[in-house]
Order: sequence, then C-alpha cells, then structure tokens
Amino acid sequence: MNRRMRKVKIVATLGPASNDYDMIRALFEAGADVFRLNMSHGDHSEIRVRHQIIRQIEKDLGRPICILADLQGPKLRVGVFANEEEELEVGAPFRLDLDDAKGDATRVQLPHKEIFAALEPGSSLLVNDGKIRLKVKDCGADYANCEVVVGGTISNRKGVNVPDVVLPLAALSDKDRKDLEFVCQLGVDWLALSFVQRAEDVQEARELADGRAAILSKIEKPAAVKAFDEILAVSDGIMVARGDLGVELPVQNVPPIQKRLIRHCRKVAKPVIVATQMLESMIDSPMPTRAEVSDVATAIYEGTDAIMLSAESAAGSFPIEAVTTMNNVAIEVESDPNYLDIIAGQRGGQKTTVADGIVVAAREIAETTNIKAICCFTQSGTTALLVSRERPHVPIIALTPLVGTARRLALSWGTHCVVTPGEVERFKMAVVGAARAARDDGFATEDDQIVVTAGVPFNQPGTTNILRVAPCAERLIYSADPD
Repeated sequence: MNRRMRKVKIVATLGPASNDYDMIRALFEAGADVFRLNMSHGDHSEIRVRHQIIRQIEKDLGRPICILADLQGPKLRVGVFANEEEELEVGAPFRLDLDDAKGDATRVQLPHKEIFAALEPGSSLLVNDGKIRLKVKDCGADYANCEVVVGGTISNRKGVNVPDVVLPLAALSDKDRKDLEFVCQLGVDWLALSFVQRAEDVQEARELADGRAAILSKIEKPAAVKAFDEILAVSDGIMVARGDLGVELPVQNVPPIQKRLIRHCRKVAKPVIVATQMLESMIDSPMPTRAEVSDVATAIYEGTDAIMLSAESAAGSFPIEAVTTMNNVAIEVESDPNYLDIIAGQRGGQKTTVADGIVVAAREIAETTNIKAICCFTQSGTTALLVSRERPHVPIIALTPLVGTARRLALSWGTHCVVTPGEVERFKMAVVGAARAARDDGFATEDDQIVVTAGVPFNQPGTTNILRVAPCAERLIYSADPD
C-alpha cells in the first residue's frame, strides 16, 4: 500500500462526502496522494478538523501526505431578483448597475464597480457558467446597458465572468487573506490561487505566505493564458483549471492550451495539475463514461504531474470508486509502450547546470542498465523536481530530512518521498540510506542496483554534484566500515 504502482499523482478534494478519518484514509489507500481543502466551502473549524485527520493518517501510515489549500478568490455575482429568477430573451435589452433594488426582467444589480471601470462597448459578460451571454452596448462608471446574446433563466447571485478584459481586481480578497494566514498557520504544503491574471497576483500571495507554503497558480482566465510565462516564472506550480477556462474561452481552445501549459511546466521542472470535470459523471454513478476515461488518459499521456477530483470526491456518492478509477486508468496508461515513447519525446528544456547533467545521466543510466530506482537526496526539493522532469522509466525515491519538503514533493510526478531520520553528513550514509529505503518500500532487493544522486557538501540546497550506481546490499558492505 505504501508504494504506488504509477507515476502520475492523484489529488482528491475533501468535502461532505469525505469528512471523517475512515473515508479519508480509504481515499489515501485507494490512491489519493494529495488532499485538496477547498476554502470556498467549509468554515475554519471544519478545515482544521480535516487537516488534523490527514496528519493523523500520515502518522499512522508513515507516509508523507500533501495538503493543498485552494483559496476562493474574488467571486463576481449579480444581486437578487424580486421574483428570484427571470427569463431573458435573445435580443432583449438588459441593464447591470450598482443600484441595490431587487432586479426584474430588464435589470439587476452587479455590485462590483471595478467591472464597470474595465468594461467598454462590445465586451462580453457571461452569467451562470456562460449559460447566459450579454454584450455591452454602452456603459459608464455605474452601469452597463447590454443586449442578450444567449438567453435563459437568470436567478439570484449567479456568477459573472468577464472573459475579454483584465479586471482591476486583486487575486486575493479579504477572505482569501484571512484564509491564507489560517492555513499557513495550520501547516498546509501548497496554496492554490484562484483568479490569477498577472504575475503580480502571485507575488502578493508569496509575500503573505512568507515561505510557509509553496504557491500554485490556477490558470482559469484568458488573461492568465496570455501572461502564462510571467506567471509560471513566479509560481512553484500550476493548475490547469479547465472549468472557468471553458466558460471564458471557446471550449475547443482548452485542449491545446492544456497540452501547451503542461509542456511549459515540465520544461522548467514545476509540477502541474489538470483539474475539473475529469470524472464528473461519477458524482452520481459508480462508473465513469468512456469519454471521461479518455480525458484522464489524455492528461497522463501529456505528462501532467497530477490529475484532480473535485465534486467527485468532495460531494459525490462514489468517492472511493472515483479515486480507484483514476488509479486504474493511470496504471494502464503507464504500462502502455506508447506512453514511454510519448513521454520520452516530450523531453526538453534548457539544461545548463551541473545538477541538470547529473539527473540526465541518472535517467540514462537507469534506462540502459538494470537499475531499479533513482534515489535523490534533497533539501529544498529541487533535485527531485529535476529528476521528475526527466520522466525516467524507473521510480524516483526522494529522500529528505525535512518533512515539509517530502510533503510538497508528493505532488510531483513519480516521486516516492521518504523522510530520513536525520541530516546526512557523508555520502556513504546517503548510499546506505537510499539502499535501505529502496529495500524497505519494495522497489528493490539486495541483489539489485540503484542510482544515488546527492550534493556535497550535504544539507545545502542547489549543490547536486555527485552520482553513484550502488548495490542495494550497501548496508552489508559498510556495516563494518568505521569511516
């Protein structure tokens, strides 16, 4: 159970359907590597309990578990209607304004003056996940007169998307700032930022987190796609949040964007999650559709680090079945010879450092000889991320004395994270520790060999400079060696 039989990671969102020790442990045992705490749902007391349960399971099973806190971001919503809902007809005029009077079939409040400041004639407004589309005819500081392009039922507090303008809104609302401080004090490993539009949005969150959690930017706005290189440069990881992307962009644009973002992330050795509607039908059904299975498989073939369940595991009727399905699909895809060819064909990225050369050599040695695992000692996690970027055919064992590093790395492709009992001071100790971990967790026997990478001097981030092929019986060789 401690060893996964696949390289891609599974993120499971917790919620009402996955709220107690037994269920969360069952999800981990079924294959979940990362648990997502959705800050849009549940108060701080509920989030605290879920966090405590995960850490208890981690202690009971002796495996580092990654926790991702997903901040809500600013939510744009219309006001309320006198009749609670209205039907909007195609071609009819409809006005949005700041007036808090209850709405009708001709107007409703939009209590976000920042939106009016950014709108111009011709801008589009999408309501209720794009089911209703409005086109701005004329606008001012406190109103927008629109034409209904796609009609339908509009009701109280439905969400609004503004796809074709960069809104002058901070990515962090007041709620987000409070939530960020709360989860950082709890000790989560990753923070996911919603509504990112520009690199500056990420910098603000990084300053507030102050090194207590890694920063993952959700790409769900057209503006974020346009500014992706700048956003990626200041982020520790990326989530391709296809739900809002599919609302604000033509749906046919999303697959190539997904493929492009995954490749960009891999080139710079930063983890990427593909999210939203991966097994949506399993909210109500124990079996996925064939199209959903194909969607999950496609993300794995593209080389994503992780695939994510949202409502399927948080509020669905079959959370364990959903995780099990993802696990089984991943095992099947990764056993396909075509998968190895596709992954190898995607290798790229600028390699200019000694560490780059070490990890490339480790992967090539593992693929040309009978090596069972690549074991890397890491403080900050950088070495393990570089090995993960290479997508080797053999498992990656990431060894670190820092439990926080081990937890963060649990999101990254192929990494089996092990917390060492103390800091390693000599390379011989590193080799012995790596051999022990490979044996204990079922990756190799005493008759096998492993590749060990490390940096000398030890315990200094960014010093990866040594590689050795070692027998897994290394403890026997050094047990009587006083050096």
